[in-house]
Order: sequence, then C-alpha cells, then structure tokens
Amino acid sequence: MPDFNPKGGATIVVVDDDADIRDLIVAQLRQQNYRLLGASSIGELRALMAAEPVDLIVLDLNLPDGDGLALCRELRGEGSEVQIIMVTARGSAIDRVLGLELGADDYLTKPFEPRELLVRIRNLLRRGRAENGGGRSPARYAHVGPWRLDLQQRRLVAPDGRLVMLSSAEFRLLSRFIEEPNVVLARETLLPERRATAAFDRSIDLQVSRLRQKLAAIPGGGELILTVRGEGYVLASGVDYS
Repeated sequence: MPDFNPKGGATIVVVDDDADIRDLIVAQLRQQNYRLLGASSIGELRALMAAEPVDLIVLDLNLPDGDGLALCRELRGEGSEVQIIMVTARGSAIDRVLGLELGADDYLTKPFEPRELLVRIRNLLRRGRAENGGGRSPARYAHVGPWRLDLQQRRLVAPDGRLVMLSSAEFRLLSRFIEEPNVVLARETLLPERRATAAFDRSIDLQVSRLRQKLAAIPGGGELILTVRGEGYVLASGVDYS
C-alpha cells in the first residue's frame, strides 16, 4: 500500500480490508503530520512492520487472513511495544475487555466520531513518548488541569507546591483516568477486579467521590472528573508529562 503522507512524524498503519473505511481513516489523519500507511490484511501489516519501524496500528478485528485479536496476542508475545488501537464493529463488553487483556492499548467501536479517534491516537503517542521517548527517563509528573500527579511518589502537587497524599486505590483510579483523558470510562473499566458486578457496585462511586474531593481542594480541580449518566466517568482534561 502507498505511503499516504511523507511529511514525517509518527508512522501509523491503518489495517482494514474495506478500502473505503481505510481511506476514510487515512484522510481524517492526513493533516496531523503523521506518516500514514495502509494494509488490507495481516500479511500486508507484517510486511510493513518487517520493512520499517511502526509507532501505532489502527487495527480492524475482522481481516481476510486472520483475526485481529490473535494478531494482537502474537505481537505482544513477540515483545512488540507498538501502540494498538482496535477499531471494530464488535461492540460487546466481552470483546472490548478481551482486546485490552490481549494487549491492545485502546478500543473504539464503529461507527465512531473521527475526532475521538484522533484524540486517542494523540494520547497514546504522547504517553509512549513520555514513557520511552528517545531513551529518556520516564516522566516524573502528569499534568492534569491545575494539578501535577507525581508518578513516582504517588501524590498530588498543587501549583503552590502543596502536597496531597493519595491512597493506593485513589492513585490507581486517577492513573487509569490519565491513561485515557477525555474518554468516557465505564465502571467495569475502572474496577476490572469486580467486572462481573461493576454495574451494581457502588464502591467505585465512593472512590470517585473521594478523589473529586481532593482534586477540588484548589480552584479548577473540582470539575476534572465528570459523571456521564448511564455510561461512567470521564477525565475532562488534557494530560501532559514532564
């Protein structure tokens, strides 16, 4: 398949056997300074990955020569750290959880809002650079609204340097939100160890409430985590690392 954007930037491969969908996604990303490649099968993707480094894969699950879930498992088993966003018509919670458990970094159900795909791609690439970019040390802080989250000492740092300690549960919860800012996260996503009963488990609501109280200690912090009725919670903020 052709190189759709030679301007540079991260290399993204869009894998879908439907040429119209593949070209649509490429067109949506073309203005973002990414190097875009297309593949219609697992074989084509494997050939591209063998020829050059790939930073991120937008991966359909139903492919003519194999299943995207199996491919994801194989890539992780081979030690590949390429970022993977699964984009599929399979919208069940089981498929979504299975995809994430097999090593996908994110999961988006068709039809989707193009801007949401772009936001998720940006967040994954930013997170990858912060954790692995250029051989640098991992990021120390995640900047969320007016707060900094100290990723090493597990505490919140206010703009004036004041410290707020977090419990282990609060730190895990905030870290999960930071992984997917501006994305609505269902209860079973935030509380995977209680996935079977998460829809009825109010403990996650209590944890979110306590975390909100701490974030609200400074102006602008109280509206960072919003409730989306019937769906879950969302971190309504961008995230930067330093």
